[in-house]
Amino acid sequence: MTSNRPYLLRAMHEWIVDNGMTPYLLVDAQHDGLQVPPSAVKDGRVVLNVAGRAVAHLQLGNREVSFMARFGGVSHSVVVPVSAVLAVYAQETGQGMGLPPDEGEVAPPQDPTDGPGPAPEPPKRGGHLRIIK
Repeated sequence: MTSNRPYLLRAMHEWIVDNGMTPYLLVDAQHDGLQVPPSAVKDGRVVLNVAGRAVAHLQLGNREVSFMARFGGVSHSVVVPVSAVLAVYAQETGQGMGLPPDEGEVAPPQDPTDGPGPAPEPPKRGGHLRIIK
């Protein structure tokens, strides 16, 4: 079967726009084939506003998302492989969807500093509360 990612992306984009919100894409900047200005990359990720008022010639294809946008007042052609899109969400509410990896895709390794870490040690002494009669 073909990937469901482009269909989920288009559906979420349409839902966000239909509700009068601003659709944003969270993109993995390390992905091959990504074409964005280097100044847009922060911490290995890119957040892109794909609202109709922010971009021109938006194409939500099965393999890539492409459009023209201004970065720092300069127009750039942007190409984002669909497999590089991590999430699509409404800027105003944060509601949206993280896109699952495809069957053939390997999920990126977790950064050890991102997780909750080891469980904290239980307190050595009794609690600070006491029963009052």
